[in-house]
Amino acid sequence: MALDQSALLELLGELQHTDVSDRIRSATEKLYQELIDAEATAFIGAAPFERSLERVAQRNGTRPRTLTTTAGQLDLRIPKLRSGSFFPSLLERRRRVDQALFAVVMEAYVHGVSTRKVDDLVKALGADTGVSKSEVSRICAGLDEDVAAFRERPLGETAFPYVFVDATYCKARVGRRVVSQAVVVAVGVAADGRRQVLGFDVGDTESEPFWTAFFRSLKARGLGGVKLVVSDAHAGLVAAIRVAFQGVSWQRCRVHFMRNVLAKVPKTAGPMVAAIIRTVFVPRGKRALVEGQFDEVVAMLERSHPAAAEMLDEARDELLAFAAFPSQHWQQIWSTNPLERLNKEIKRRTNVVGTFPNPAALLRLAGHVLIEQHDEWDSADRRYFSENSMRLLDLMHEEVAMPELAAA
Repeated sequence: MALDQSALLELLGELQHTDVSDRIRSATEKLYQELIDAEATAFIGAAPFERSLERVAQRNGTRPRTLTTTAGQLDLRIPKLRSGSFFPSLLERRRRVDQALFAVVMEAYVHGVSTRKVDDLVKALGADTGVSKSEVSRICAGLDEDVAAFRERPLGETAFPYVFVDATYCKARVGRRVVSQAVVVAVGVAADGRRQVLGFDVGDTESEPFWTAFFRSLKARGLGGVKLVVSDAHAGLVAAIRVAFQGVSWQRCRVHFMRNVLAKVPKTAGPMVAAIIRTVFVPRGKRALVEGQFDEVVAMLERSHPAAAEMLDEARDELLAFAAFPSQHWQQIWSTNPLERLNKEIKRRTNVVGTFPNPAALLRLAGHVLIEQHDEWDSADRRYFSENSMRLLDLMHEEVAMPELAAA
């Protein structure tokens, strides 16, 4: 879609008031945006507000995307579609993460805390090791702005009935010590069935104050409509959920629970006990059937493995919280498996660095991994739950608050 005479004159007027370097950046940004819009028009089969029999999709706003080029940072807008997805051929889906990885490796090199593989990593990423500290600072500042903007974006536009939270650990230097840092992540399923990365943070430990501050920051940004929080049973995390999400159900991750209970039985009996417990989580469609099977499993284990039976019985309410929700959702809400896959991607990226020069570098790289995943979910055709199945939540007449979460 070529620029018309008035658009060219308007662009010329804007460029006259900028210096030479910024003129190149502005002109390049304008060209990229026009190319993206033209490709979107060809993909959709119609320009904005155009009536066309060839139209195959409807526009639904845009999402921002920053592209780093030799001309500078380009602030672009990628058209979103009501159904289906569009991604410009000019852009690379993983460029943002690779740039963050580059910045972290460079920062490690500059600070003298890199491993023997840093030289090879830097060359593989297309740069020499002679990068200056000012160049690293410039790159990192731009990346940090992206992370900050994402972490501060408002969440109040829609409800998030389901929230999954988990943490993974990476090593970073704090002062003169190398310490383990928790990367905590919250993912929500919105009312339309799409997944979103709600927020993330880096801290020294999974303590109750840390988790509580994290949850309160999400609520301050507008997080609402939460009906179920899914997590493991870390003491600090559960206590923080009680404080921040009073009256909301808590689902204890069945996978994490299985690991805990198998630690209480002989190794040779582990497979059998696990198989018996898994029968509770066979989809049956009705809450009463699930609860009946749970009682049978507890009775069975009391005879052979009383310690496992006691753990199971004590965790009854938190393990069966999923049964109060639509049966179509059960398999996706009774564990934190969706976050496990996301944590593996964070670890895959952070393992390249090894020890981070500081917690800010860890937050930068992990943050861009999560932003990229958020963008992919946002543009994907498939949703975590269909809109029709999400409407079933509105038809629920019973309260689903568990006693443990009513108040601390």
